[in-house]
Amino acid sequence: MLACLSNKIFFGDLYGMELKLQNTLTRQQETVYPENGSNLGFYCCGPTVYGPAHIGNFRTFLAQDAFRRTVEVLGMQITHVRNITDFDDKTIRSSQAEGKSLSEFTEYWRKAFEADAATLNLLPPHVSPSAVAHIKEQIELIAELKEKGLAYVGEDKSVYYRIDAFDGYGKLSQLKFDDRKKNADGRLNSDDEYSKENADDFALWKAWKPEDGPNQWESPWGPGRPGWHIECSAMSMKYLGDSFDMHSGGVDLIFPHHENEIAQSEGATDKPFVRHWFHIAHLRVEGEKMSKSLGNLYTLKDILDKGYSAEELRYTLVCGHYRHPINFTWDSMNAARSAINKLRKFKELVGAKYPETPHSNQFGDFEPVIEALCDDLNVSKALGRLFTIIAQLEKTELTNSIEIKKGFENVLYVLGLTLDSTPSEERDAPQEILDLAEARWQAKQDRDWGRADTLRAEITELGWNVKDRKDGYDLEPLG
Repeated sequence: MLACLSNKIFFGDLYGMELKLQNTLTRQQETVYPENGSNLGFYCCGPTVYGPAHIGNFRTFLAQDAFRRTVEVLGMQITHVRNITDFDDKTIRSSQAEGKSLSEFTEYWRKAFEADAATLNLLPPHVSPSAVAHIKEQIELIAELKEKGLAYVGEDKSVYYRIDAFDGYGKLSQLKFDDRKKNADGRLNSDDEYSKENADDFALWKAWKPEDGPNQWESPWGPGRPGWHIECSAMSMKYLGDSFDMHSGGVDLIFPHHENEIAQSEGATDKPFVRHWFHIAHLRVEGEKMSKSLGNLYTLKDILDKGYSAEELRYTLVCGHYRHPINFTWDSMNAARSAINKLRKFKELVGAKYPETPHSNQFGDFEPVIEALCDDLNVSKALGRLFTIIAQLEKTELTNSIEIKKGFENVLYVLGLTLDSTPSEERDAPQEILDLAEARWQAKQDRDWGRADTLRAEITELGWNVKDRKDGYDLEPLG
């Protein structure tokens, strides 16, 4: 391949391998490369900080982390920006319900998110902008859109984006909007809380309402707050420029959030907003959608309380292909435990350490693993190759090779696995397992064999095994 084509420098020309990734905008796999210079601009929609993040949220953040690590291990520089949404309906209502100021409330949950992210060994973003801290930029962007005729003030002093005025609306989601209907007076006649010209127009600025309490900012259109979509346009362009390389989030953000970002940003700048869109599929739990009503909306704390490690959760959440839904089960967590123990033994065998920074382009025998990651970030294929290579190397006398050591350390870096935690078999059982085991032992003393069997099955499902003795029992983790 030529080093330059239309003044664009391609990834493989500089770094030896081409990293290809599905582009949601084109529905095709395309080579990842920096449009300008050698630094890849990468923006990720971050958490809304009104409660603990659940494992479905972290599935998305971990896939983004795996992408960033792959880019870094190939030797490319990257600027990773991930925002914090610290004002919206949820944060405002929840803070008021707890009798706290918005800043106090969101700061608590921001720190909780960052602590969980660190526990899962997520690389911190290079920039983590707060939406509240960038109100000025959002107001300026709204004013520019209004000046260009792409936005208007509704009867209630809220400002809306006029999507009829933007020809490219729908190009990311590939949804059709030709059948939109207006009322005879040109306004939406519904129970919508804001007055709009068109049912599909979306809020750029939400006028203050009494239920917002003290949470308001001044603007040319009166007191209120920005809409959700405008914050990501303003912050991404502030830190990465009017046009940048990569934008990522869960598939649920394709429409309307990312579609609206494109309309806002390109409407204001008349430039392409993002060249490559990277979206991650949902997480399911035991084959069902996560929800509070089903009791399967797990947080990191829930997983740790069941006796699993954060590293086992990380492995489970990254091991599937990012474009396919992952089905989280306790069996998958047990499989992760077993896989991690195998990796830990090999790490000790070759004397490897988890590297704080990768050894750029030093893969050795593990090059097929990196090649799998370069094929649309196929972590599942990469792991299959990894364990095959390990099995082969364990049969040779090459396990003390510096090349093997550095190659394996690069694999650990990409997967984000330190393998430094205490091995599973040496950990004490959590209190929940101890209580179940004690209840089972009592059921056996009462000769309630049916209940004893039920409790054993429950303990096994949670990743532990009961070994009976004449005078009691022992517990050990599965895997």
